[in-house]
Amino acid sequence: MSRTPTAARGRTTITDVARAAGVSVATVSKVINGRDGVAASTSEHVLEIVNQLGYASSLVATSMRRSRTHVIGVLVAEFEPFALQLLHGVSEALTDTEYDVLAYAGAVSSGSHLGWESRSLSRLGGTLIDGAVVVTPTVRLPETSMPIVAIDPHTGPASPATVDTDNLRGAREATEHLISLGHRRIAHLRGRDDLESARLREQGYREALRAAGIEEDPSLVAEGGYRPAEAAAGAAALLNLETPPTAIFAANDLSAIGTMQVADERGIRVPEDLSLVGFDDVPEAAATTPPLTTVRQPLAAMGRSAVDLLVRMIEGEAEPTHIRMSADLVVRGSTAPPRG
Repeated sequence: MSRTPTAARGRTTITDVARAAGVSVATVSKVINGRDGVAASTSEHVLEIVNQLGYASSLVATSMRRSRTHVIGVLVAEFEPFALQLLHGVSEALTDTEYDVLAYAGAVSSGSHLGWESRSLSRLGGTLIDGAVVVTPTVRLPETSMPIVAIDPHTGPASPATVDTDNLRGAREATEHLISLGHRRIAHLRGRDDLESARLREQGYREALRAAGIEEDPSLVAEGGYRPAEAAAGAAALLNLETPPTAIFAANDLSAIGTMQVADERGIRVPEDLSLVGFDDVPEAAATTPPLTTVRQPLAAMGRSAVDLLVRMIEGEAEPTHIRMSADLVVRGSTAPPRG
């Protein structure tokens, strides 16, 4: 029978956390400071132990002794490739500063994930962190005296301090690239309905088709949902059409990679029989066979910009602002002219 780990009586130490988690003190230090070199599963396990043992109480004590903790909170729904690249940029930006990072996944437990960011901010704000970078918040962030910067919010740049990407232009460039190769039957694997960025990517796809005089075909737009199972189902629906597309623009890289796997299972060659373009340029995109053509979001740079703005807001050196970063096409081996 498993038991919740317990620390020795008194204030919990980093050694208590390391012992309970079955890892080294150095590993715990890396996790709670948001540094590289620790597997996502290990990070999640260590953070769970931190919560169970109440190690954060030492940060509370620190904040009570001084006006700041010098800890930046980075709140993500889960530790997936998009968020991990942003965290890498955050860590880079805080190197050689007096600030540490507390990375917190707020939507990994069971139950409704809507509003996870508000619940997370209420748990961490005021005593544990001086400010927060919130990645893809699902709702408008609550009014608070604590500085907050949102990255790629679901509803678009509704918050005063926001960092996002030019999704519309990036999607247009992706579709225009396929058109320039000679493709006319171009499909789109849509993103999630609740994301403004996904809506803009679909809009960019449609605008590029119209500008090229290509009639839009509703059967060539399928649900991808940014999840492997949904993307696989959407890709299968497109490839099952009586006249399947010769090219697919997927709303993110993971959906494009899933499509590549579905195509391979059916003996459809990429790019000889089917061209594929993704969006994000996560590390996995360059590792596929063939390497995936994609639209690069400067994820690490977005993380750096967000935390730089946040620190300047904390220190009273900047007002909240909206930062929009470019999205650039990266042509690799998954696109080619259509056969014949």
